[in-house]
Amino acid sequence: QIQLAESGGGVVQAGDSLRLSCTASENTLSTYGVAWFRQAPGKEREFVACVRQTSSTHYADSVKGRFFISRGNVRNTVFLQMDTLKPEDTAVYYCAAGRPILSAIRDPKVYGIWGQGTQVTVSS
Repeated sequence: QIQLAESGGGVVQAGDSLRLSCTASENTLSTYGVAWFRQAPGKEREFVACVRQTSSTHYADSVKGRFFISRGNVRNTVFLQMDTLKPEDTAVYYCAAGRPILSAIRDPKVYGIWGQGTQVTVSS
């Protein structure tokens, strides 16, 4: 089964940018919808962004206009460009792959493949 690995997390200051990468073990990631979720301590995992198999993109209201999801030129990579970071963006960020219908893209249960996560810490 395809495996996912996130990278690019780190510690930054408010207003800085980071780019997260989600790399798959096979060149089939383009056949999946890929989403980013995040989980802060003591909170539930929340949807951040998704790029569907159709290449349409969708964002949580809290990150719209600051975060941008895209597929890499290499078929096994998806990026999350995060600009104007805020302390409330601090969380472990996970990428996930699946084939959700549009109405379900924000539901983590519809994604069957997950990476291990990468920590993003934004200081004020």
